[in-house]
Amino acid sequence: MPYLLKTEPSVYSFADLQRDRTTIWDGVTNPVALKNLRGMKTGDRLIIYHTGDEKSAAGSASVVSVDTADPKNPQVKIKVDQPLPRPVTLAEIKANRLFADSPLVRQGRLSVVPLNEAQYKFLLGH
Repeated sequence: MPYLLKTEPSVYSFADLQRDRTTIWDGVTNPVALKNLRGMKTGDRLIIYHTGDEKSAAGSASVVSVDTADPKNPQVKIKVDQPLPRPVTLAEIKANRLFADSPLVRQGRLSVVPLNEAQYKFLLGH
């Protein structure tokens, strides 16, 4: 299942993930976002989304491993894939009816958002 992970680029950007190649995605506190993080599986595809001033999808990644030993702080290891052909802005996402019922636009503060296949492909530029 694909997911979108939100990050403040001044804290940890897609460029940081490209440099590091892998990272542990943790520190999530919202109960719904935590549930989404705990639901991830090895191999799940990810879109990294920059919040703050950018408000755009920046690149793709995938889940390497999921450790839910501490359900309040699941540790999801992710690895970089590639930058998107071009950033996809929040305005473009909101204008696309594929996202009409998506938590991405309906629950703006949710930091881990499930995507369906069509949404994932749109963000990838396909």
